[in-house]
Amino acid sequence: MTIKVGDKIPTGMFTVMGAEGPTGMSTSEVFDGKKVVLFAVPGAFTPTCSVAHLPGFVVHVDDIKAKGVDTVACMAVNDVFVVDAWGKSANAEHLLMLADGNADFTSAVGLTLDGTGFGMGTRSQRFAMIVDDGVVSLLNVDQGALEGSSAEAILAAL
Repeated sequence: MTIKVGDKIPTGMFTVMGAEGPTGMSTSEVFDGKKVVLFAVPGAFTPTCSVAHLPGFVVHVDDIKAKGVDTVACMAVNDVFVVDAWGKSANAEHLLMLADGNADFTSAVGLTLDGTGFGMGTRSQRFAMIVDDGVVSLLNVDQGALEGSSAEAILAAL
């Protein structure tokens, strides 16, 4: 079942690159007591994700935070090494780069994408959500083109 506005974020873990290597970060660490914009991409280094989706948030992160957002997080169903390298290559140091390597979080929120036809396995649909203290207040899931999950769309919704 797909998560919806008013639902609490499920308990789970992400992986982030820490100063000493990969480390776990719980959903409570990411979302509890904070206003968070989380956007998800089908894959790091994939065309739309690298050319438009992530760069839009890199450009607009300060504008988004000026609207009262504590954290802007990017999530991909890739390993933490790929997600970290992608973030560094995109100058995304002001974003929280979250790896959902086994698609556990993506599955828990019901937003998986079957990429097996492209040799990509299970991935995340392209989406963005605003989460207030662990509760979803906005969820935009794109059906193909980058639209409702763009930085511009989220900025307009804040």
